[in-house]
Amino acid sequence: MGINHIFRFSLIGSIALVCATIAARSTIAAERNEATVTQIINDVQLRPTGAAAKAAVLNDNVPDGTAVQTGMDSRTELTFSDQTLARLSANTVFSFNKGTRNLDLAEGAMLLQVPKGAGGAKITTAAVTAAITGTTVIVEYHPHAYIKFMSLEGTARLYLKRRWGESVLIRPGQMLITNPDAKGGLPDPVDVDLERLLKTSLLIIDFPPLGSQNLIAKESEKQQRAKSKRTLIDTNLVIFGKGTLVSLTNPVQPNAAAPAAVASAESRSAAIPSSTDLGTIQTPPNPQSTPNRLPAGSYAADNPR
Repeated sequence: MGINHIFRFSLIGSIALVCATIAARSTIAAERNEATVTQIINDVQLRPTGAAAKAAVLNDNVPDGTAVQTGMDSRTELTFSDQTLARLSANTVFSFNKGTRNLDLAEGAMLLQVPKGAGGAKITTAAVTAAITGTTVIVEYHPHAYIKFMSLEGTARLYLKRRWGESVLIRPGQMLITNPDAKGGLPDPVDVDLERLLKTSLLIIDFPPLGSQNLIAKESEKQQRAKSKRTLIDTNLVIFGKGTLVSLTNPVQPNAAAPAAVASAESRSAAIPSSTDLGTIQTPPNPQSTPNRLPAGSYAADNPR
């Protein structure tokens, strides 16, 4: 065989190998930029860009840019190729770009679990952005009403879009609530009762166990040890399900009161037809409220339904 023939076959083989590599990378990129519907409860709609909405069915592929919308008393779960899970609560509108790298929560609530080693993810709302890596979080957002952000395990950092450099680190078992229209900075996070949340959140109990369930349980055990040492104290002030209204479950502390900023946020959000599917939130006795802040203490999450 002549040298020219050998060179020609070698060149053709190299081109074929390059094309196959490019095709494989394109396929992997496409898989990373889409999710699969793995759980459906009641009414779930897929709204592709420039196309009519359709009812979601199990194993539907959800491509980049397609909005997912849940109806009343409805929930769904999306699974990405890196095993990241996004569980959407009732009355939620959610979409994503570049797979798990940029998740947009237009309204409603979601649980997001990013496995360790899966890379980072960014949750975006109109007011704040959250950067997470190897973390399980719950986020609720309603425009002009409130943002509720909770870390079940792992850490996350919350940024204000309108204030460069303004951020807060949310540690495991902590929650932050703020008014998205507030002109001040972000408040300090408070502790959340993880044991109660695991038993009551519909985003947990209505679905199969999370891959991070053991990690969340370990964080809950840390809280129980802190309670036994009295460094973390349970109280009787709670938030039930959706919203930010603080209620008194056992009126034994007449001086305890709901923070003014929280009550104000709830009055603005009373007409929002949504449920966080979360649970309860407890504040310490005699909380000292400040504008746009919740007092520090032990919180939980119960759903009233």
